Amino acid sequence: MSTAHVMLGLLAERPKHGYELKKEHDHRLAGAKPLAYGQVYATLQRLERDGFAEVAETQQEGGPERTMYAITGSGREELARWLNTVEPPAPYVASSLFARVAVAGRGADGYLLRQREAHLARMRELTAAKAAGPPAQVLAADFALQHLDADLRWIETALSRLKGDDDA
Repeated sequence: MSTAHVMLGLLAERPKHGYELKKEHDHRLAGAKPLAYGQVYATLQRLERDGFAEVAETQQEGGPERTMYAITGSGREELARWLNTVEPPAPYVASSLFARVAVAGRGADGYLLRQREAHLARMRELTAAKAAGPPAQVLAADFALQHLDADLRWIETALSRLKGDDDA
């Protein structure tokens, strides 16, 4: 994920200050790692340096001064380019789950069974969270659930293959 592009998308709606960008990022990308304030301001500085964002105004409403940032024309073009670029499928297997099983080989069955239980527990948590969550949280839970489901299918295949049943 490109934090800079996500922030451009948030700025495309209207000018915002850093605190607001952090809150909207964390709300819209529910389930993703929360954005650190330092990362927000470093990203805003890069966007400004690259001509994709600019200072729109500075506000002081009884508290600390807040710098409002706005997207530029170049920023809108960059955002459109990013939104229209197809994300290539991952060319390599990059998973701790796969790495552990590959290293353990036929001795991985106990690990796989424990991992399956952990996946099922997380799936139950996500399913419960969807019941009353806002749309962003429900979408994030759906995304995570489908990835967990794919992992579970792979775990079952791996268990079968490691037992010597090559028809899996």
